[in-house]
Amino acid sequence: MFAEPQIKKPAPTTPSQTTRPLKERMDSRRLRVGVIGWGDVAQVVHLPTLQLLTHLYDTVAVCDVSAKTAAHCASVFHIPIATTDPQVLFDTPSIDVILILTSDEYHAPYAVAALHAGKHVMVEKPLTLSLASGREIIAAEDAAPNGARVFVGYMRRYAASLETFQREISTIPCIHYARVRDIIGPNAYFISQSGASPKKFFDDIPSSASADRNRRLQNLLEEAWGLPFDRLSENKKDYCCLLANLGSHGLSLMRECLGGLPDAVVASRVSGKWYTTMFDYRNRKGGGQPFTCLYETGIDNVPRFDSHVAVYGENKSVTIRYDTPFIKGLGITVEVDEMNEHGEKVHYSVQSGYEDAYTRELKELYACIVKKKDFKTTASDALEDLKLFKMMLEKYPAENDG
Repeated sequence: MFAEPQIKKPAPTTPSQTTRPLKERMDSRRLRVGVIGWGDVAQVVHLPTLQLLTHLYDTVAVCDVSAKTAAHCASVFHIPIATTDPQVLFDTPSIDVILILTSDEYHAPYAVAALHAGKHVMVEKPLTLSLASGREIIAAEDAAPNGARVFVGYMRRYAASLETFQREISTIPCIHYARVRDIIGPNAYFISQSGASPKKFFDDIPSSASADRNRRLQNLLEEAWGLPFDRLSENKKDYCCLLANLGSHGLSLMRECLGGLPDAVVASRVSGKWYTTMFDYRNRKGGGQPFTCLYETGIDNVPRFDSHVAVYGENKSVTIRYDTPFIKGLGITVEVDEMNEHGEKVHYSVQSGYEDAYTRELKELYACIVKKKDFKTTASDALEDLKLFKMMLEKYPAENDG
């Protein structure tokens, strides 16, 4: 089922590592982590962050489909186990948590395998691309030994400023309009200025691995659209993948901040690689008055990161603005415009802190596993995004199906 041979075998574990119950080990030491998938996000964001949190985590194993990439990352980040076979991580008794940072096609099979092995899982968003594979993950979690759980990496939802944003919009008696936007430039521009030097190797990836990835993507797209693969245009394939990757950031925030799924998808428009969708929502208070939420997304060559959620009421509007996660420590701000008691327009900006969302996310993961804090971004929560994607796919404009 999984890719082939390992580079280094895990060092022998002591009897105390293999026989002490998982709960006891987690209560008495740092969480031991195995990471699968070593692309840009792993090398630029997750591993540097884990190395700043060594009081909470000990990264002990790296797995990548490229043996050269795995060996390089093991050397750079001083990780003892490097392999191309994820089963090595699942079979290592001392590993507590598996971080799945692979391409989307492998989120479900690796999460299910890790859960069967009794490992907690943090999987990068999206959980997967289809409702069917999402439900497979939830079924595996329900049956997992050791009480293993799934934590989905929606890092924007762990930003300190999001709490400020939610506090401010809670004071708006009736929402009249909302907007969610993700319009960004190429990630490579920001990565090149991040201070990191990620290296990825492709010349040693087996052709069988590439074929397996394509087959899995084909199956997921068929499940997501409910159509045979040969009836899916390139435009439809691109749309589904964009929703899952860039779209899941803003759409997940939309669900959390506006009270769940929209009542309906009213309209959808496509212009090249730019997408606009109009949602019907209802206020969760004040009689349930309807309002519109507009979603805008696109990727171009301008090095910008225009990502925000804005909510408008009669006398107050609130916006949360995110910046690229590839430059550590950039501020996430909340902007408020309102009328004061003197009839004057007031504008102010709030920044709740400089701790980045990925750091807060990993601290939250630790608290959920070790301190038994309730998980917020669960697999069941992520399934709501997949339901939303399905609603949006069903409204894909026929004139763009070419």
